[in-house]
Amino acid sequence: QVQLVESGGGLVQAGGSLRLSCAASGRTFSSYVMGWLRQAPGKERELVAAINWDSGSTFYAGSVKGRFTISRDSANNTGSLQMVSLRPEDTAVYYCAATNRGWSHPQYWGQGPQVTVSS
Repeated sequence: QVQLVESGGGLVQAGGSLRLSCAASGRTFSSYVMGWLRQAPGKERELVAAINWDSGSTFYAGSVKGRFTISRDSANNTGSLQMVSLRPEDTAVYYCAATNRGWSHPQYWGQGPQVTVSS
């Protein structure tokens, strides 16, 4: 059974930092893309960052570029999202996900920790 287990969410003041981690088990993610999606109340889910598991190439949404950094550790089968200069508008549930068929329907999802940024 494949599992993505996240950790690291919480409450932080604006301007602060948080690091989310995603521990994967049950398979390796070669040929997959791992990403972080977020969903705020009343808003659509959005992909904020993604990383190709094999090449390490990355994607960032414009709203987080320069503030968020996605990485993966292939040896330990983990991914992470370092978030700095957090803003109240970054408040959302953040999901780790992995896919090899695009982001409309990723195959694997984490549980989605809450990130709350207070002003």
